[in-house]
Amino acid sequence: MIPAPATRAASYRAELAHPADFEGLRRILRTALALGIPPQLLDWTITGDESLPVRHPPLPPVPDAPTPRVPKQFLELAQLAISHTSPRRFRLLHSLLIRLQVQPRLLEDRSDPEVDDAEQMAKAVSRDRHKMRAFVRFRETSDEAGPHYIAWFEPSHHVLRLDAGFFVRRFASQRWTILTPQVSAHWNRQELEWLPGASRNDAPGEDPVEEIWKTYYASTFNPARLKVKAMESEMPRKYWKNLPEAALIPQLIAQAETRSSGMIAVGTLANVRDEAQACRRCPLWQPATQTVFGEGPEGARLMIVGEQPGDQEDLQGRPFVGPAGQLLDQALAEAGIDRSSAYVTNAVKHFKFQLRGKRRLHEAPNAGEIEACRWWLDRERALVKPGLVLMLGASAGRALMGRAVAVGKERGRPIPLPDGSAGFLTVHPSYLLRLPDEAAKQAEYARFVDDLRAAKAQAGA
Repeated sequence: MIPAPATRAASYRAELAHPADFEGLRRILRTALALGIPPQLLDWTITGDESLPVRHPPLPPVPDAPTPRVPKQFLELAQLAISHTSPRRFRLLHSLLIRLQVQPRLLEDRSDPEVDDAEQMAKAVSRDRHKMRAFVRFRETSDEAGPHYIAWFEPSHHVLRLDAGFFVRRFASQRWTILTPQVSAHWNRQELEWLPGASRNDAPGEDPVEEIWKTYYASTFNPARLKVKAMESEMPRKYWKNLPEAALIPQLIAQAETRSSGMIAVGTLANVRDEAQACRRCPLWQPATQTVFGEGPEGARLMIVGEQPGDQEDLQGRPFVGPAGQLLDQALAEAGIDRSSAYVTNAVKHFKFQLRGKRRLHEAPNAGEIEACRWWLDRERALVKPGLVLMLGASAGRALMGRAVAVGKERGRPIPLPDGSAGFLTVHPSYLLRLPDEAAKQAEYARFVDDLRAAKAQAGA
C-alpha cells in the first residue's frame, strides 16, 4: 500500500476530465479509500483548466482497488451532486463515502448535516435539469449538410452532460447543437460530440417558425393559470429572453385584466389536442412516449373517462386500445353503445409506470398528478358538453368529483358533479381483468354492462 502524505501541504492532485465527471469521481474515490487518504488531502482539479495551479503530485493508481460498499441511493445522489457548481461537492461526497463504510444506513438520517447538504445539491441539480428540458428552444438554421437546429441555454449547474441523452432520444433524427457558457453538445444524428462553451451571440436569432408559435401561444393564453409571481418560481426571468412566447406574457396579462379570472380558453378539440402534446404540468411527461389525448366527436352525449394510458396506449397515442380497452369495447357493444359516438379520454394523459427489466408496469397516478391534468379534462368537457360523464374507477372519480372516491359505495347511480353537470361512476375494466376467479369475473362483467346500459339511458345516447 502507498502511504498517504503526512501533512496537508503534501496533498495529492485528483484530476477530473470535466466538472461533472462521475466516472472519474468514482475511480478517484475508490483509490483514495483504498489508500486511506482523507478528504482534506485531495486537491481536486479539472484537466485542462489552466486557472487552477497544479502544485501537488497526482493521485497514485492502485491496481484492482476494491469497490467500496455503498447503497444504490449513494450512487444516484453522487451522480446528481457532482453536477452542482459548489466546489465543496467533491470533498463532501468523499466524506460520505468514508462514513458509509461504517454507517451503511447513514443516508437515512436526513438530520445529518452532510447528508442534508448533499441532498440539497441533488435537488438543485434536479430542478435545473427540469428547467433545461422545459425551456430549451431550438432555432432552425441551414448549412451545406442541411437543417441544423441550435439552442442557447444558461444552466445554473453542470446539467448538460447529465441530461444530453434526453435530447438525443427526443430529437434523434435531427441535427442539433445546444450551446451553454461552460460546454456545448452537438448531435450529428449518429454520435454526440462535446464542444467548448459559447456565448449568446453564437446562437441564431428568431426564425420564421417563432412568429407562428407566438401567434398560437397568444391565441391559447389563459391568464387564470398564469401569474407572474407564480411563474417566476418555475421559470426564472433569466430564461425569459430565450423563449419567444415569454416576450408576450406581460402584454397578454395586461390585456387580460378585464377578463374573468376563471375563464378557460378552449379553442377547438384539435387545438387543445395539439397544445397538450407539449404538456409539462407534472413530471409524468418525462418517461412517457407521448401525450395520449381523448378522441371522439364534439357534442357527444356520453363522455367516458378512465384513469390513464397504459403501455399500448402510450405507444399508439390513443386511449383504451390495450387489453382493458378491448374489454371496454366488448361491454359497450353489449350495452348498445357505439364507441365512435362517445368521447373517450383519461383523467391523466401520460403513462405512469415502474420499469421491471424490459416491462413497464402500471402505477396509479397520485392526487397531485390527477389535479395537474384536470386542466386538460376540463377543457375537453367544455368543448364536448356531454349529457353525462361516465367515470371508470377511483382516479376518474377523483378528477371529476374533486375528492377521494369509494367506487363500491357510489357506483351505478347518478352523481351531480361540482360544476352542476351529471356524472355516473362504475369500475374500470382493468379491475375485471385482475379478478382471479372466473365466476366472479363473469358476474362483475355482467354488472359492468348493466352500469353501461344505465349510463346510456341517463345520457340519452
